Amino acid sequence: MLFGDNSEAARAAVEAAKEAVRSTANFDWTFIALLALVVCGVYVPQIKKKNWNGIAAALALYGVHWLYEIGNAVICHIWNYPLWTVTLESTSFILLIGVCWELSLMFSIAGFTADLLPEDKNKKILGINNRWFFAIASALGFSLFEIFLASTPAFVWVYPWWGALPVFITVYIPFFLAAYLIYDAKPKTQKTFLGVVWGLVALLLIVLIPLGII
Repeated sequence: MLFGDNSEAARAAVEAAKEAVRSTANFDWTFIALLALVVCGVYVPQIKKKNWNGIAAALALYGVHWLYEIGNAVICHIWNYPLWTVTLESTSFILLIGVCWELSLMFSIAGFTADLLPEDKNKKILGINNRWFFAIASALGFSLFEIFLASTPAFVWVYPWWGALPVFITVYIPFFLAAYLIYDAKPKTQKTFLGVVWGLVALLLIVLIPLGII
């Protein structure tokens, strides 16, 4: 599926997901197991290795991801349908209309792909700076996989104009650029960027959740 499905079934899935945001009806113990795997299996070893650039890249992507998810939830509040939706049947817990616990944890570690970048940040691949090249390539891979997800009952695009190409350009390229450019940044710049992004995420969640907007 390359673009959204404005069918009655798709709209019904969105309405059901809206009712299930932060409901514990589907909660199961995979919630805890996945959290432990991410923290103990990924972040703890990276901290032990003092891979601060990789951690900064991962947190940069994850923070930008959260800003996008909040924006998607606000779109849902204003226009009744979000750009993307996760379904109740596919998860143990829906955090916001477009992101579930399992998907969120995946994005929390996706930025560690920055560790695969060439050591020379100025090296070019096919005439493109390698940071941009890898960001575009990573975004393309994720976008292609999202085509598959949108063809399953787990993930819904409703708007006919929204699909793989807009996701590739407006979502995944910024995600991976944030990770890969912050990877090379000076520690002060990394801390400033992460502080601003995560401070904004926290502020928006604190304000918008109690208001019932997201």
